[in-house]
Formats: sequence, C-alpha cells, structure tokens
Amino acid sequence: MRLGILGTGKIVADFLTMVGDLPDIDLAGLLSTPRSLTKAQGLQTKYGIKKVYTDYDLLLADQNIDTIYVALPNSLHYSYTKQALEQGKNVICEKPFTLNAHQLTELKQLALSQDLVLVEAITNQYLPNYQAIKQDLPALGDLKVVECNYSQYSSRYDQFKAGTVLPTFDPKLGGGALMDLNIYNIHFVVGLLGAPTAVHYLANVERQIDTSGVLIMDYPNTKVVCIGAKDCEAPVKSTLQGTAGSMVVNGPTNTIPSFDEQCRDGMAEMVNHNRHPHRMFSEFAIFNRVITEHDMAFVKTQLRHSEQVMAVVDQALASAQLKLG
Repeated sequence: MRLGILGTGKIVADFLTMVGDLPDIDLAGLLSTPRSLTKAQGLQTKYGIKKVYTDYDLLLADQNIDTIYVALPNSLHYSYTKQALEQGKNVICEKPFTLNAHQLTELKQLALSQDLVLVEAITNQYLPNYQAIKQDLPALGDLKVVECNYSQYSSRYDQFKAGTVLPTFDPKLGGGALMDLNIYNIHFVVGLLGAPTAVHYLANVERQIDTSGVLIMDYPNTKVVCIGAKDCEAPVKSTLQGTAGSMVVNGPTNTIPSFDEQCRDGMAEMVNHNRHPHRMFSEFAIFNRVITEHDMAFVKTQLRHSEQVMAVVDQALASAQLKLG
C-alpha cells in the first residue's frame, strides 16, 4: 500500500506512531492545510513521509500513491473520499464513514463501479479480542441484554459551555457524542447482532448538538442500550448477558483491551488476544492485505456492515430530531 494521508490532526499523529510496525505500508504523501504546513513538515521528517502537499489535486495526481487515508473532520469525509475515488484511488476513511446513509451508498456504488477498495477505519471490527467475542458469544446461551458505556468527559466541553464551539460540538461539522463515541458502541453491537428492528435515541441536546445520550436498539430476543457521553463520565465498560453466562469488556469498545467471561456454573476467565498494543495496528494490517490482494469480497462484506451502522445513525438522529452537516 502506497498511502496518501489527509490531515495532520490527533488521529494522524496517533496513526504515525504505529505504522512503522507495518513496513509494507509506504508513507507516500501527506496533505496539510497551509497553516499547518510546519507541523506537517515536522511529521514528514520524524516518520519519513516522502512528500507533503497543501493542494489535494496535486496529491491525487501523484502516481506513487494508490490509497488515500481520509483522517479529516467528519463533515469532510464524503467529499474527500468521493474525489479520491473519482481519481482512481483506493480509500480508507475514518469513522464515522459519512454523515448519513445516503452519502455512504453513493460512495459504495462509485467504488464498486470502478473496482476500488473502500473501507471504514473502525478499530473494533478488526481487533483479535472482538473476533474472540464473536466466536465465544454462543457460549452465553440466548443473548438477552447488552449494555455499552463509552463516557469520556471532553476538555472541549468546558469551552463549549463558555461559548466556543469547536468541531467536536459543531453540528455543521458532524460533531456530537453519537458520532464521536457512541458510534463505536453501534459498530460493536451491529457487528455481533446485525441490523436492529427499531432504534431510539434519547439525547441531552445543547445548542443543537448531543453532548450525551442513550441509544436503544431493539432486536427480537435482545435489548441493547448504548451510552455515549462527552459532558460526564463513568467507568467505561460493556456487558453482554445471556441465559448461560455473561461477558464484560474491560474498557472502551474502540480498544477492547480485554474481556471477562463468566459462566453460570461459576467458571470465570479473563481473555486478551490482542497482539499489538496500538488499537489501529490490526485494522491497517488487514487493510494492507486487502489492497495488496485486491480482496473485493472482503470490501463488500465490510461495506454492508458500515451501511447497517449508518442506517442506525440515521434513525438515531431522526429520533432525537438532530440534523448534522
């Protein structure tokens, strides 16, 4: 994979600390705004990125780049991904994939019509611990209740309360607790259970943005509650309860650092199969394989999953009468 990275923000800086452990990924280019050029050049020097651009068209014209990693604010995912696909580039797009399901469907059709790889960078779907949860889930018997809590007080919330609206709390930029934190919970649940039959979102709304909220997903035999909060905090964990036992995820649903299995007969076990300390390692290792092997069957499977997640997002936003973008 010859990668062109879009952005110089926190997620890019975090990604770059890990990518050296994946030597088959070639850091071919980095896109920066003119005001962040000095920062971009510092990243270039530190991590051996071949070229820095401030013009997206020039980066897309670089024949040494075959894949674009969209790590920009949420509201830019759709337009920058579309432009990359139109120029024949594979795309890895950060979560949330788009602001609504319609945008994702359009991008999916464009990618598949050109036989290009298009995938969402959503860490939990690729973590070995998540795969272990999927494998062990039948041991819980009939799954009855799932509760996911990803609550993390945001330092930007104080600024928001004082009147400064930063991207994470800006509805025009696709901010809010649902899109920032609860989206991981949605992916976690949908990856296990598929699409729900009903969705309700009870949100705490301030100045047209959800600062926290409780998402309810209904399945025929399972009831799910997903909590995401940026205005308060609590122990971050998830619990899956079945007729034969339970699982407790020790930590957020974007890292799944370990989980405990408890059987009704009293047997208990702590499980951790994650082989790398960085949450993004597993997904990019798989993305590199998928692009190298041009595994379009995998791409189609993951796009179906992302579409189910975006359908939940659409229903949740409508339920809470929220509008993003």
